[in-house]
Amino acid sequence: MQPEDLLLHGLVQARAEGADVDDLERRWQDAGGGLEVPVSGAADTPAPPALRALATELLDVLDEQAPAGHLDPTAAVARARGAATTLPSAGPTDELADRLHGAWLGRAAGCLLGKPVEKIPRRGIEAILRDTGRWPLDDWFTARGLSDEVARSWPWNRRSAPTSLAENIDGMPEDDDLNFAVLVLRMLQQASRDGRALQTDDVAKAWLDNLPAGRVFTAERVAYRNLLEGVEPDRAALVRNPFREWIGALIRADVHGWAHPGDLAAAVASAAVDARLSHTGAGAEGELWAAALTSAALVVDDVAEAVRTARRVLDPDGPLARAVDLGDEVGASDLDDAQALDRLHEAYGHHHWVHVLPNAATITFALVRGRGDLGRTAALAVTAGWDTDSVGATVGGVVGAVVGAEALPERWVAPLHDRLATSLPGPNELSLHYLAAQTLGLATRGRDDAGEADERATDVEGAGRARAGVGA
Repeated sequence: MQPEDLLLHGLVQARAEGADVDDLERRWQDAGGGLEVPVSGAADTPAPPALRALATELLDVLDEQAPAGHLDPTAAVARARGAATTLPSAGPTDELADRLHGAWLGRAAGCLLGKPVEKIPRRGIEAILRDTGRWPLDDWFTARGLSDEVARSWPWNRRSAPTSLAENIDGMPEDDDLNFAVLVLRMLQQASRDGRALQTDDVAKAWLDNLPAGRVFTAERVAYRNLLEGVEPDRAALVRNPFREWIGALIRADVHGWAHPGDLAAAVASAAVDARLSHTGAGAEGELWAAALTSAALVVDDVAEAVRTARRVLDPDGPLARAVDLGDEVGASDLDDAQALDRLHEAYGHHHWVHVLPNAATITFALVRGRGDLGRTAALAVTAGWDTDSVGATVGGVVGAVVGAEALPERWVAPLHDRLATSLPGPNELSLHYLAAQTLGLATRGRDDAGEADERATDVEGAGRARAGVGA
């Protein structure tokens, strides 16, 4: 949140949008500012007051030059409506319950696989895996056998390593990728109880009421700060926000899709309300695409079909569509995994590791190449070396939704122990089976048998908890 850091990211974003910022950059350098963009977190040395004031002034100039307003979802909703005509209807409640259970399990498992190496680039991840005898990745990361030299060169994510290595996993640890899924579920449930559609104001209020400021990042933290400073929710994404096309909106999409199985237009419309609070352009479109992807995954029997159906909601000439198309092309190609990842990095390696474009390309690549195998798909996504836990979560949720909980390998779901830690208000641990049951209630509203949905979901929850060896 330091203005001097936001400015440097803002210059990068402005150039990506075609703006000429050479004069602004010169003003910054002439005043004594540096141009090294911090990769993670804040710069080590804060700017002195005068330089910080200049950064704030230049950020406002960048806002004036930025593309006007929000992404209009109207065309995406229309495309989603057309894409949905090719999809089957959602299956019986029992089948849908299993798929939703699989979606929550897969999202948690994929996220957990990527957590210890978040912020570590591709070459560092490979070095760790080779040093510990786990290359190519086909199991949880471990520190057993890791040499001091490699550990110093590529240190684990300090927040995640104590709870996400093979030797210490005991349930799904707290993570923003899962916090947002739980919060979206609660927001949609409240809107349903109120008998109205979700609004961006509802999302803003839910964030301020439920999310600790320290557990939101990049564009979400900017929007959170703007809300606290009195910026209206409809403008929170537009003020001093260089992260507006990063991945933060995409990671909030899954439950919007799960709540509308096979109804891509409803999923996209719901996600658009959410994305508007913090993202614009490709960043907002990423959430619409992911919502369509997770919605389609609940009604098709092939991961590639879900990928190609969701592709149809995108602006066909936009940058996100090009990223998804490259991921699909490379995933289906004869290139080996290393060559395929080389292609993705050649195209998108210049972007920040949290930008939506390389991560959307990675998600698509991993899903197409993984062919419904949870472990392989998540491993491909994670070893690409961008936003490892977020892409792992998204692909895991898609695979789990397509194949269902009963088909997921025990090695990937058993360590979850049906427990999800959260920093949201309420119990500090939640049951994944309970969350799946609650999502089923949303997904089956309006069905003739909806009155029986909770009872069936409870049966699924109990069976799942027994499978995980967890008491009531």
